[in-house]
Amino acid sequence: MDIYLPIANMSVNALFIVILGGLVGILSGLFGVGGGFLTTPLLIFYGIPPSVAVASATTQITGASVSGVFAHMKRGGVDLRMGLVMIAGGLVGSLAGAGLFRLAQASGQIDVVIGILYVALLLPIGLLMLRDAVVALGWWKPAEKEAEPRKRHHRLVASLPFRWRFYASGLYLSPLAPLALGFVAGILTVLLGVGGGFILVPAMIYILGMAPRVVVGTSLVMILAVSAATTMIHALTTRSVDIVLAALLLVGGVLGAQYGARLTTRLKPDLLRFGLGVIILLVALRMALGLTYRPEEIFSIEYL
Repeated sequence: MDIYLPIANMSVNALFIVILGGLVGILSGLFGVGGGFLTTPLLIFYGIPPSVAVASATTQITGASVSGVFAHMKRGGVDLRMGLVMIAGGLVGSLAGAGLFRLAQASGQIDVVIGILYVALLLPIGLLMLRDAVVALGWWKPAEKEAEPRKRHHRLVASLPFRWRFYASGLYLSPLAPLALGFVAGILTVLLGVGGGFILVPAMIYILGMAPRVVVGTSLVMILAVSAATTMIHALTTRSVDIVLAALLLVGGVLGAQYGARLTTRLKPDLLRFGLGVIILLVALRMALGLTYRPEEIFSIEYL
């Protein structure tokens, strides 16, 4: 069944978009990622204009995150205080990202900028995640180094002033670190239509030292607030939000997030991380191909 998208100015298969939203919703519940890193590229591959794909994906992220947050809160897997600090940074970052998005639009290079940023971010993250998962699963053993005592969080984070207690996470650290992480995620949400969870989750574990049991839920709380604000920013400034496309994505996303949250207790975490790493790398490679591949027929339009 085809349906017309008024902002994208094209027709799409409605069932395909709903299924896509469902798959991304499952990822959201499983890994604490908004899923935009997958939604936006797949929409672009399908033929949706990149600016519309980015803006509309944030709406789907909001719906999927709402469903995922409630599921994790029932299990006590959310640090609300940490989430609020990251939300504050994310809201400021989303405003900064909106300015950068408008500059790229004005230059006429927004499609290229989105593609380059995706490749630059996803390739290293996918490789690191894949490496850690392979080592954790025992499939590869790296060269041994001198044993060093593992610190709870990064030394730079430990040196920051104004420490607070985050009881749910069992941490005593400066709020400046999660504030900065939220700021970066806010910029990415506007520029790329991603929730930032694929960066937030590893950073919360390896940099902040958060307990794994609260990382996913807390990440989703932050993603929910920032993606909702980003949707409003895109609707009011770039005017690229296609409400029909967003609604189709939401239908699948909300249902998928509930199912993904249930799967977290049944599947091996390291195996899940391996799967996510593979998906991220495949998306990055496809985006890189789209930036470098020369089509057989090239069309140009001139206005006289």
